[in-house]
Amino acid sequence: MLLVSSGLMILLVLLHKGRGGGLSDMFGGGVSSSLGGSSVAERNLDRFTVGTGIIWFACVIALGLLLAYQN
Repeated sequence: MLLVSSGLMILLVLLHKGRGGGLSDMFGGGVSSSLGGSSVAERNLDRFTVGTGIIWFACVIALGLLLAYQN
């Protein structure tokens, strides 16, 4: 689960629009950036990224606890 959430987290972070445009411009994300506000797709991407980050963090904590109490 940690590997899946790590891979998904990397993908989602790379899809975010940075100051220079990022990889999201390659997939048509730069078209709606001239509106000034965040679009529905950007807000959903933010939600998915935060959710994946929470899952990733929970997996890291759970694995740490399992390894600590394994002995």
